[in-house]
Amino acid sequence: MNLLEKLPTMQRKEPQKLQKVEEVGPIWWVETSENISRHFQFDPDGRFSVKMLEDSRPVVKRVTESFLNTFFPSGYPYSVNEGYGRYTQFRALQHFTSAALSVLSTQSLLFAAGLRPTPAQATVVSWVLKDGMEHVGKLICSNLGARMDSEPKRWRIFADVLYDFGTGLEVLSPICPHLFLEMAGLGNFAKGMATVAARATRLPLYSSFAKEGNLSDLVAKGEALSTLFNVIGMGAGITLASTVCSSIQGKVIAAPLLSVLHVYSVVEEMKAVPVNTLNPQRTALLVADFLKMGKISTPANLRYKEDLLFPGRLIEDAGNVLVGRALHKATKPSAFLKWKEIFPEEKFVLSQNNNWTDMVLEQNATGEDAIRGWLVAAYASNIEQSYYNGLSPSVLLEAYEKMESVFPQFLSELQSKGWHTDRFLDGTGSRFISQ
Repeated sequence: MNLLEKLPTMQRKEPQKLQKVEEVGPIWWVETSENISRHFQFDPDGRFSVKMLEDSRPVVKRVTESFLNTFFPSGYPYSVNEGYGRYTQFRALQHFTSAALSVLSTQSLLFAAGLRPTPAQATVVSWVLKDGMEHVGKLICSNLGARMDSEPKRWRIFADVLYDFGTGLEVLSPICPHLFLEMAGLGNFAKGMATVAARATRLPLYSSFAKEGNLSDLVAKGEALSTLFNVIGMGAGITLASTVCSSIQGKVIAAPLLSVLHVYSVVEEMKAVPVNTLNPQRTALLVADFLKMGKISTPANLRYKEDLLFPGRLIEDAGNVLVGRALHKATKPSAFLKWKEIFPEEKFVLSQNNNWTDMVLEQNATGEDAIRGWLVAAYASNIEQSYYNGLSPSVLLEAYEKMESVFPQFLSELQSKGWHTDRFLDGTGSRFISQ
């Protein structure tokens, strides 16, 4: 029998007819919480919609929630770090006073130039002057970015003081109209630099509050709040310029009061910011607290200990460590070679002077390397056998052993408290490259 005859006959299957699928209507449900009923619906085309059915809350509560949803990050206060509320309060006051001062100063400038503008005209011209001088300020401030990363709080305060200085020159310009060009130019130049410094420090400050990867939300809501109070402050400035500050005598009285309130606001604003990056001052404070109390402070606790005006001061409890001097100024070549023989793997060099201990970091040193060096310097300063003309090998070895014994615990607690140890922000401090 032929083998082919045994094979079953393969019949061609007819294509199945597609059955018509019945369309499904929208899927919806109603949720009720806190006296609010909402209707949620998924349409067949994939669109999602929410409709308010009933809201029996008091008007005040509804307005408050609407304000928070518009000007604060989603999930506030649980989505941000401690201090954001106080920071926002003084930020609003800062922008209010700044905008009011801007209107008064611009009106004074135009009076000094021989014009008699209305308050509305002064408002428009203030934007033109500020934006024009901003480009010059960018060129001057372009090489200060590293310092602003290291001390954003200090530079933010400096920016507002500089802004008020420029505003003060503009307010006083009608008193000496023959110096109009000089005073107007210097005033707007100062305000331009202040604008760049303020913008450069904005992201480090916002980053300190980001808690759930919501930096973009923080920036968007923060800028919305700033815009709101800028507009309100501009309105207040127009009112002042039209009434009590229509004369130079009124401006001389009102402008200093607004300026004092402005600077006070930004100082309180910066005190509330829990910066969680390591720089010389914060590292010294952390080491000092650890040696004295055996614990690591959180960024929220350490913020009130920071010196915002003189961050470079030496802290005795942390070994009086000075970071950033050039290697050839901090130590001698023979001492450097001897150091590298003793600690060839470390990315820091210590050299003791009469009143402080120099620490110079390698180019690729991280925050962890800076902490290791700082702990060695602090332990060495507490050992009685240390010399004024340099650190002896025996003192260094003893201090190094103490550092090695506590460093794992120190680093673990530091990271668990929210500190970033992957980099060390020493501003424009000098570093060296080891061969």
